[in-house]
Amino acid sequence: MGEVSGPRAVVRQVRWTLEPDREPDAEPVTYAMECAVCGERSESSVDFGVPQGWVLAHGGRNPSHHSYREVIVRPWRAWWRP
Repeated sequence: MGEVSGPRAVVRQVRWTLEPDREPDAEPVTYAMECAVCGERSESSVDFGVPQGWVLAHGGRNPSHHSYREVIVRPWRAWWRP
């Protein structure tokens, strides 16, 4: 009967780099605003003016809603540094 060998592993230490993805094909950064009182949320947009306008309209319809959260979706990329 032949020789049986156990599992093998290759271990290599690499240094990872993480940064915002600014490549030409990266997804765009998008912005939205969320009402901290009722949880309603604006549409996401690459133009911050869109969610900002939503806050002003939402606050006008709901005079007691004064607290909001900014929601930013920013693409990131990670790679092994040589």
